[in-house]
Amino acid sequence: MTGNREIFWLACASAIVTANAYYIHPIIAAVARDFGVSDASIGIVPAVNQIALALGVLLLLPLGDRVDNRRLVTLCLSVQVLTLVVMAGTTSFVVFITASTALGFFTITPYLLPAYASRRVTPQQLGYATALLTTGVIAGVQVSRLSAGVIGAYTDWRWVYWIAAALMTAAAIIVPRIMVPEPVKTPNSSYWALIRSLFVLGKQHPRLMVSGVIQGLNFAAFIAVWLGIGLHLTSEAQGHGSDLVGYLTAFSAIGLLTTARLGKWADTQGAEKARLIMATFQFLGITLLMTAETNWVFLLPPLALMAVVGPLVDVTGRMTGLQETPAVRTRLMSLYVCMMFTGGGLGSWAGTLAYDRFAWTGIVGLAMGLSVTVWLLSLQQWYQRSHRQTV
Repeated sequence: MTGNREIFWLACASAIVTANAYYIHPIIAAVARDFGVSDASIGIVPAVNQIALALGVLLLLPLGDRVDNRRLVTLCLSVQVLTLVVMAGTTSFVVFITASTALGFFTITPYLLPAYASRRVTPQQLGYATALLTTGVIAGVQVSRLSAGVIGAYTDWRWVYWIAAALMTAAAIIVPRIMVPEPVKTPNSSYWALIRSLFVLGKQHPRLMVSGVIQGLNFAAFIAVWLGIGLHLTSEAQGHGSDLVGYLTAFSAIGLLTTARLGKWADTQGAEKARLIMATFQFLGITLLMTAETNWVFLLPPLALMAVVGPLVDVTGRMTGLQETPAVRTRLMSLYVCMMFTGGGLGSWAGTLAYDRFAWTGIVGLAMGLSVTVWLLSLQQWYQRSHRQTV
């Protein structure tokens, strides 16, 4: 059995791997200047990274049921080390994009480790292990933007990826030593049959699919806002360093303190009702971003509100899948996460394009449009669920 110490180190690995997708947020303007590309063009980098991550979750994650998880994680971590080295050293924008895409595709470790850990801990440890691994993912998102912002402000942005490569190298060495080889069971069906079953399940569970769309739009708004903040505050008109973006990220970590408690509240309200309430506050927070065009201080209230309610839109969406039959929950979550990161990819591209065309006003307008759609879909799902329960 795996002990608490091993779970802690696996959570650290999850944080290190997750961080790779978010380093670019505060330094995106510096990267664009270095490669000599426009704000619209640099958006391709986080866009294809997120879409590749979605494809990796869809195509690679099911392999966790067929091959030794230790070998699969070792392969993915090793490939990611190489891609980070390429990103740090290349002077070609095309090569940088290609490496970032490969980096995203092999980012399945944070989503594979919970299933591995569930087989290595006692039932009494399962809740703790899952919570710790989830905390690692959230910490990776927050710490990556803070550290990248500070490092990018005082050194060359490439040092962000050199340091990331060093951290990934450590993870690639340590994690296989922690994980235990597992015997591979003979599958009842082929790999491609398993993949095809995902689409069958999608048709059979429209509630989960709509939740995936909602979270995809929600994540798109999140990505667009943070990329917009990075471009806006470090623009010539504002004149701030990328470290300010990092400090704002640290401020938004307030969500780490509230998500668990709000999750308990969501249990009492039901997924659809809780999501509708959170989507309402999310739209309010995004609307308040309009006040921050001239002074970054006005970002604090909307970012605090979004940091508190935004994650719960995701939590309530996952609840709709985790309430289904246990035998299909893993595959349903694969579909959900795939749609989430597809939305993140589209939000990355649309956000930088909106900023390139309309500056901060474009970012706020895009985020408001996405948020309104999230609210309308949440309202439809709540009404539909309430109607079914009263019939």
